[in-house]
Amino acid sequence: AYCYHGQTLLASDKCGEAIRSLQESEKFFAKAEALCKEYGETKGPGTTAKPSGHLFFRKLGSFIKNTLEKCQRENGFIYFQKVPTEAPQLELKANYGLVEPVPFEFPALNAQWTPETLAAFDLTKRPKDDTAKPKPDEEVKPLKEPDIKPQKDSGCQIS
Repeated sequence: AYCYHGQTLLASDKCGEAIRSLQESEKFFAKAEALCKEYGETKGPGTTAKPSGHLFFRKLGSFIKNTLEKCQRENGFIYFQKVPTEAPQLELKANYGLVEPVPFEFPALNAQWTPETLAAFDLTKRPKDDTAKPKPDEEVKPLKEPDIKPQKDSGCQIS
């Protein structure tokens, strides 16, 4: 998120903040890379998964590095902005897209659902039902299979 936020900041001519955001991104990427390598070396059923070798992960590392170098180069030639000591805050609420999410609300309870009604649904107090016993398996009679002889005259020719 910091990487793409840094790219957005660079596009809006805030190169100093973009550099700091990309430095933060580089720090988190190194931390994630160490965790991914540790996960890939653990013993267990999930040993075939190697997240550090995934295409997205490999591309992201070079993308962060290249974008940071570009920002530093452009800041040295064009912008001459000071790099802040604190990373810029990420905007966590999206302000783009097609629709705005509607918060979920539970519907109101019907008046018929009282505590007595809900207590009546206790499955431990259900009557014993003898019809649930499995039926004995019926004996399967063998079927006589027809005698199929291979035919030589099928009409197919190999040219």
